[in-house]
Amino acid sequence: MKNPIVSAEEWRKKRLELLQKEKEFTKLRDQLSTERRSLPWVKIKKDYRFLSVKGEKSFADLFEGKSQLIIYHFMFGPGTIVGCKSCSFWTDQYDPIIVHIRQRDANLIGVSRGEIEKMEAFRKRMGWQFQWVSSIENDFNDDFHVTLQSGQPSQYNYKSVITRGGEWPGISVFYKDEDEAIYHTYSTYARGLEDLNTVYRYLDILPKGRDEDDLPYGMAWVKLRDEY
Repeated sequence: MKNPIVSAEEWRKKRLELLQKEKEFTKLRDQLSTERRSLPWVKIKKDYRFLSVKGEKSFADLFEGKSQLIIYHFMFGPGTIVGCKSCSFWTDQYDPIIVHIRQRDANLIGVSRGEIEKMEAFRKRMGWQFQWVSSIENDFNDDFHVTLQSGQPSQYNYKSVITRGGEWPGISVFYKDEDEAIYHTYSTYARGLEDLNTVYRYLDILPKGRDEDDLPYGMAWVKLRDEY
């Protein structure tokens, strides 16, 4: 692989052309972010209870004193021992950034439908410090469309699909007001998650990019970080 070789002056001209498009993209991204924050909210009416290594937690407890909450829907269902490598690819990035997120009145945690003991064992294997709780005893995963039924019509990524079932990835955002009422403000799934993966953002500026064209599927190269 080798691109055309040009002079520094020619390279600068091409780079400035691309820079103009990058600036347009940045402005469009800002506009989309504004529209995202302007979406209406849905009040959470169920009294979800989650399991943690320290016992049962209410939905409000997950905010840990903050008014905003980001939840990563990690693919780890009942009976699972080893977590999804793709979800791990995302959550490997969480520990260093949570301290910054918490400075902006928000918390970031993981939620899965597996047994908390098995989740905790995998969390320790990966060396993660972020909070990860189980929704195995409630309808949370069903209500936010990340646990699907095999061979039956289900909702995923805002459309009706028929899948192999099981656990699927996503990110959901919630707001808690002064009266402890909780609202669902945003969720994204599938390729909507890509913009929230720092590794992809760096790979995308490399000459080879993600270098996935010859793979059986896009993330075939990804492994648990202790298996590379």
